[in-house]
Amino acid sequence: MLEIYKTNADGKLEQMNQIVNGSWISLVNPTNEEINEVLETVNVPIDFLRDPLDDEERSRIEKEDNHVLIIVDYPYVTQDEAGSTVYETIPIGLIITDDYFITVTLKETPILEVFKHSKMKQFYTNKKTRFALQLLYIISTYFLRYLKHINKETDKVEKQLHKAMQNKELYAFLGIEKSLVYFTTSLKANKTVLDKLMRFNYVKIYEEDRDLLEDVIIENTQAIEMAQTYSTILSSMMNTLASVINNNVNIAMKFLTTITIMLSFPTIVFSFFGMNVKLPMSDSPHAFWLTFVISIILSSLTALILRKKRYM
Repeated sequence: MLEIYKTNADGKLEQMNQIVNGSWISLVNPTNEEINEVLETVNVPIDFLRDPLDDEERSRIEKEDNHVLIIVDYPYVTQDEAGSTVYETIPIGLIITDDYFITVTLKETPILEVFKHSKMKQFYTNKKTRFALQLLYIISTYFLRYLKHINKETDKVEKQLHKAMQNKELYAFLGIEKSLVYFTTSLKANKTVLDKLMRFNYVKIYEEDRDLLEDVIIENTQAIEMAQTYSTILSSMMNTLASVINNNVNIAMKFLTTITIMLSFPTIVFSFFGMNVKLPMSDSPHAFWLTFVISIILSSLTALILRKKRYM
């Protein structure tokens, strides 16, 4: 999908029918025809437009002539086969030229909708460096937002595990842990790009934009720390959960073993007196009840001994 936007003299965003100087070109999962249409007007390397469409593309920044490509990862929400919420990351390309600003991504994202619906203050399509920094800032805030959602989801699953331990909750923990790995890896890669923006002259950073870049770095660093903290907590919870499962299995096996030992004595007694030979009390009318009492006494003594040894 190809969309073209430009802010007018009043600072309002307008959608255009053709590419003009100072416009924002938004490419979302574009076709070859749309890519060629952009290439006809904007003289950028074709790799700049195609690389962000690879969902495995690493975050980086590079410059060729007067064109700068910034690729970073942003978070998005999807569903797994079981219908559970999964958080993943996907690349987005920001291309800065002398006359245009281009965004390239494989999926639609609410991050771009913030700009398309004019929810960002002091946003102008012709101020390309500031636009890039504002977009990077929104990406960092979305990482923080989704990390809070992940933390709430973790608390929810933990409460469910306290009530009943089922495979569904264990798979939910596995999905959360997977999401945190994606986030941590992407945020660290984004941090490398931001550090290069700060240290090297890939784009001209105006004085009024330097504070914004510092805010982006702070937000990204905070997101990294949150992701690492949640990941550590989740790993500890998983280890504790594994210990609880093993302990429950041990308790169940110990209980079953105790019951087996207690039932073995009545089995022995009744088997002994059930033999087809001459035995004591075989002619007594009370033989059954005497045998039953002997079994009860032996089982009770066994239970008492096991209880004293804390096997029950």
